[in-house]
Amino acid sequence: MSGPSQEDPKMVKQARQAAIVIFATMLIWVGAQVIGGQLGLAPKYAFLLDMLAGAAFIWALVVLLRVWRARQ
Repeated sequence: MSGPSQEDPKMVKQARQAAIVIFATMLIWVGAQVIGGQLGLAPKYAFLLDMLAGAAFIWALVVLLRVWRARQ
């Protein structure tokens, strides 16, 4: 196994950032669904939250795929 390259800290930072986004998105999304259900929020707001969560997940997936490809 070779030693770490100069790009490793940048890739580690990007992967960590994507992981934090995934974790935070899940917490916020699930919490908003529970709170929205208890408050009787309109379905259009639940759909909006779903779309925002989906966008965050897609962004994280793209970042992780770029990190994965850079390591190969």
